[in-house]
Amino acid sequence: MWQAIHEELGPDGVVVLTIAIDRSTDDARPFIERAGATHPSLIDTEHRVADLYNMVNVPTVVWIDEDGRIVRPQDVHYVSNEIASITKFHNRKPLAALRAWVRGEAPAYPGDVRADTKVPTEADQEARAAFALGWWLSQQGRDEAAEQWFVRAGELAPHDFMIRRGSMPIRGIDPAGPAFFQMVGDWAAQGNAYYLPLSDTATSADDYEAEPIEEIDFAELRRRLET
Repeated sequence: MWQAIHEELGPDGVVVLTIAIDRSTDDARPFIERAGATHPSLIDTEHRVADLYNMVNVPTVVWIDEDGRIVRPQDVHYVSNEIASITKFHNRKPLAALRAWVRGEAPAYPGDVRADTKVPTEADQEARAAFALGWWLSQQGRDEAAEQWFVRAGELAPHDFMIRRGSMPIRGIDPAGPAFFQMVGDWAAQGNAYYLPLSDTATSADDYEAEPIEEIDFAELRRRLET
């Protein structure tokens, strides 16, 4: 779907830049090739983008204007409704907001960008340092030593799924398997939200009324990912 946005808004000067944060280029390459992407598609194997922009989940989107300024705080964007019945995120409002901003019909964000941009706490930074150490140890073949640092990183920043889920493939755990869904379920059972979207584009009932979606379950999603 980002490819479609690239084709639609590229003539208006928009550059879509997608970044896969993954263990290796080989892990991300099939998805990029399947999308037929002609826009810049990068692969970050060191989690640097997550650190720089304080991203704690995927998909996270940042809007940057032609002067290099961030004009909208980090936000959750799904540009496709293929799995909207699972994520509970509809793409209608985010896409309308993006188109309106690009065409000069509305500001990128109605609030205070600086005040509403999420910045990492000291514990968050310590968690990322622990994750980086675990990743380095893993690359040296010291998996047992790496494990304790991955666990420590998750303890320091339990809300940061770029760390908690991101460490799974490095540790030999399926990031879309039972362990992941158990982790999300436990987090939700404690009264926490997996995603924290900005309020101006948050999904509501009227989105589904205006643009109905296909209902699928996790088994069907997994089947589609594997085919």
